[in-house]
Amino acid sequence: MSRRSAKWLLILFLVGLCVGGGYWLGRHTQGFKLPWEKSGEKPLEKPSELVPQQLILPKGMADFEQRVMLAANKALPAVVNINTEKKVRFQPSPSPFFNDPFFRRFFGDQIPYFAPQEQIQRSLGSGVIVTQDGYILTNHHVIAGADVIKVSLIDKRVFDARVVGLDPKTDLALLKIDATDLPLLPLGDSSKLEVGQFVLAVGNPFGLSGTVTMGIVSAKGRANIRIADYEDFIQTDAPINPGNSGGALVNLDGELVGINTVIFSQSGGNIGIGFAIPSNMAKGVMYNLIEYGRVVRGWLGVAIQDQADGKGVIVQGVMPNSPAEKAGLKQGDIILSYRGESIESGSELKNLVGETAPGEKVEIKILRSGTEMTISVVIAELKEEEIPELSVMNKLGIRVEELKKELREQFGIPDEIKEGVVVIAVDEAGRAGEAGVEPGDVILRANQTLVRRFSDLEKALESAGDDQIILWVWRTPRTITLVIPPKE
Repeated sequence: MSRRSAKWLLILFLVGLCVGGGYWLGRHTQGFKLPWEKSGEKPLEKPSELVPQQLILPKGMADFEQRVMLAANKALPAVVNINTEKKVRFQPSPSPFFNDPFFRRFFGDQIPYFAPQEQIQRSLGSGVIVTQDGYILTNHHVIAGADVIKVSLIDKRVFDARVVGLDPKTDLALLKIDATDLPLLPLGDSSKLEVGQFVLAVGNPFGLSGTVTMGIVSAKGRANIRIADYEDFIQTDAPINPGNSGGALVNLDGELVGINTVIFSQSGGNIGIGFAIPSNMAKGVMYNLIEYGRVVRGWLGVAIQDQADGKGVIVQGVMPNSPAEKAGLKQGDIILSYRGESIESGSELKNLVGETAPGEKVEIKILRSGTEMTISVVIAELKEEEIPELSVMNKLGIRVEELKKELREQFGIPDEIKEGVVVIAVDEAGRAGEAGVEPGDVILRANQTLVRRFSDLEKALESAGDDQIILWVWRTPRTITLVIPPKE
């Protein structure tokens, strides 16, 4: 072995030894705090001076390595393991021969009914302690519908957690445990993140608690990922795997800049494309949930479409009696800026409006018939009944869209499926989620109503009311039936 190779092996061994030592100390030091957190002093700026008493850094280590180790050492005690249990009802599938065309000549769509069964479903995820008295941020999908939520700290203590509030629209949830003097991660300013900046992902992938991985910020402002209504994701190549959901994305100052949420992967493992909810968005949701028990959002009342050149969005429609109508917005207007911020996409406008306090008066610059003008709009509070698509979410706990090319490609829907609406998101705690409806299902019929478009499903649900609903859905590679029980 060359002297150069031996040198690198020695460095790697020392780094591993120090990270392992920091991890052990985090597990066995209750209420671990850095020196300035104990004294209340402002942190020193040089990485070599930020050494907590419990962590001994090897001599000769580069400043960058020190910053990574210190950030990891600070984050580990504040990231928790979340274990959930919930009772789920599922509908046993009928025998495959009922999908055979020969048998359908005799039985038609009258497929035999099998009584729903019940089982306990367990899952793992991560969360981040953000206050010393036990508030924990995590993803909504980590704890959705859970009957029991257990939070395990890195020092082996286990607490029962209660749900303070849920926000499926951002895929965030806020939990509370009864404890004091807990280690926490301070909330950083995610707007200051830059592409190429180093970040750490801290969580419990595959149940392996206290795992730290490193990468960079690959992109900012990612939307149209189709996992939440309000999307402004940080993209990172820091390895994120199942179980990391709800964990921390941390900058090298040891600040929480994002909540790790989802990965792009066909195998279920990391391929270097992960997404985190920015800490600024999480902070706003958290304060709303603590203050009101729900998230209060602004509402403009327009249907919009992106432009190919990214300069503004086109107003496709204006809802009656909405703030937009009252302010004089018209179909065909192009919204160029909102409250002084240039608009490049519909998701960007949606996020800005949602963050606006109801009652606030804002300036909107528009282009109408080639002429720029500015109008004032008083933003109202978003009510779910204002959005037609939410009627399905409220009744069944699913979001649907009409069948189109992009969804065919995303979910692998074959060309022979000509009509129907596609399920793009499912609340596992909702009626449809408990019945086994999954994203990518194409709803073909609801009770006796053929579903060709969204309005057909809406009419079928209105007719059914709170009674049982039988859905015929296409799911690769065949059509199946799912029974949604009556609303309790």
